[in-house]
Amino acid sequence: MELKQLLVVLDPTHEDKQPSLERAAWVAERSGAALELIVCEHNPALEGGFFFDGPAQEKARNSLLANRKKWLEKLAEPLKEKGLTVNCESRWGKPLSKMVIQRVKELQPDIVFRDATTHSLLERLFLNNTSWQLIRHCPVPLWLSRDSEWRGKKLCAAVDPGHLNDTKNELDHHLIQVAQYFEQTLKLEANYLHTYAPFPKSLIFDATLAATYDQQVSAGISQHKQRFAELFSNYNVADERKHLIEGFAENAIPEFVEQEEVDLLVMGAIARGSLETALIGHTAERVLEEANCDLLIMRHPNQRFA
Repeated sequence: MELKQLLVVLDPTHEDKQPSLERAAWVAERSGAALELIVCEHNPALEGGFFFDGPAQEKARNSLLANRKKWLEKLAEPLKEKGLTVNCESRWGKPLSKMVIQRVKELQPDIVFRDATTHSLLERLFLNNTSWQLIRHCPVPLWLSRDSEWRGKKLCAAVDPGHLNDTKNELDHHLIQVAQYFEQTLKLEANYLHTYAPFPKSLIFDATLAATYDQQVSAGISQHKQRFAELFSNYNVADERKHLIEGFAENAIPEFVEQEEVDLLVMGAIARGSLETALIGHTAERVLEEANCDLLIMRHPNQRFA
């Protein structure tokens, strides 16, 4: 991975603070990457000719977009004074996720930055929130920024060796390589975490299986340890930076983030069936609800521009 171009999706309704812009500028200063600030606008009152005729409606849209671009350029001024390369783009259309992905395919940025907000289970279930749509469909890494203090000191890559949908661990190796690049380029201390949870004994109703439950759990733990060790066999990573923890990911990862004061959590997203995704949600989505830090979602390297 090499950072050359960053795309920052901004919300004009939150003019007081833009965490995603702060993070992107921080990354650009350390990597030399160029920035593009984009705002996508849409207002039903300027569709269908209900309040304006055709020419007046187009004029009103253009005026709104010009106003948004002027706002972006004002945000860009202090960044340009620091020597950063910044472009500003305002577009008309909906939904926002579709507009962002369209620009991603045109610009092919290395990372997309967007503010992170938590939302209800009902919103996630019906897939009507931009953040969840981008997690699922954005073809490049997605950095979701929280409105919290940014220390810029530590990252954690959550790996899952032996995942049924990634038996060669290609995604995990990609996460490790990205974490090492960030450590070298952005000076973020890289840590690596794998969580595992034994099958609950209360859900075993076969007498034979119940009798050997402890042995099975012990064998499973040994297998996780072996896979975790094998994953790092070709990397020079200190033991104190590698963490193997028992627990469900959606609980154990946020707890680790809080205890270790992690600033950036790096996670992989592996495509699954649309029904499963809609009803359950990716682990990354569930962790986003709980982990009080920024989240970087990485796709499988072969899925970048699928």
